[in-house]
Amino acid sequence: MKSIRYSFYLAFFLAMIACTSTKAQLKVLFPSKDDLMVTADWYPISSKLPVILLCHQNGASRGEYTETALRLNKFGFNCLAIDQRVGKEVNGVKNETASDAVEKKLNPKYEDAEQDILAAIDYLQTQYKQKIILIGSSYSASLALKIAASNPRISAVAVFSPGEYFTDTNFIKNSIKTLDKPVFATSSRAEADKVTELLQDVNSRIKIQYIPKKEGDHGSKVLWSSAPENQEYWIALMSFLGKLKSQN
Repeated sequence: MKSIRYSFYLAFFLAMIACTSTKAQLKVLFPSKDDLMVTADWYPISSKLPVILLCHQNGASRGEYTETALRLNKFGFNCLAIDQRVGKEVNGVKNETASDAVEKKLNPKYEDAEQDILAAIDYLQTQYKQKIILIGSSYSASLALKIAASNPRISAVAVFSPGEYFTDTNFIKNSIKTLDKPVFATSSRAEADKVTELLQDVNSRIKIQYIPKKEGDHGSKVLWSSAPENQEYWIALMSFLGKLKSQN
């Protein structure tokens, strides 16, 4: 049975992976908790389907998910990819929220981006009136875990290369001791032990860590079609998301 289920995920993935369109459906703006404007790409498909919030890594923008969000649409997930105030540009997409923060001389730290993610959660609640799956990459993966532990609007979290990227080197570990929602975590192979340690106190009925067979990479760019091991990462992620759908 397990091999049949695996083959189904593989066949379904390979059928959908051909989607490579590069245009987001809608660009939206909304205020963060301190009124800094957050820019986001919204990929809606149906109010009856699950919702995913996509958060990027340092030096990046919502463009980190240009390809990924469209693939997730094909798997039946509405998506919102945001620009956080800590980032720059990726895949030709400039981080407009970060640019606005520079203009306002805010000099934000990683933890300051939490309010941008919280504002995006509020925005999605007005659109869908349902709980949200949170996906984070690098520093935003860490913030995603922290938010998931305490925010009742988050149903599950998937994180790519989470870690202690903050001044307090136990900031995230201490923040997620109460996390009991479904968790999917992955990283490069070199980062895997630190991810395991970070999540050791998380007590969730569904807690999955995918460790790549080869080197892998840092952050959610492992899902890009240009990433050598993207198929393996996609299969692991979709298996997790499939478990969430089966619970509903």
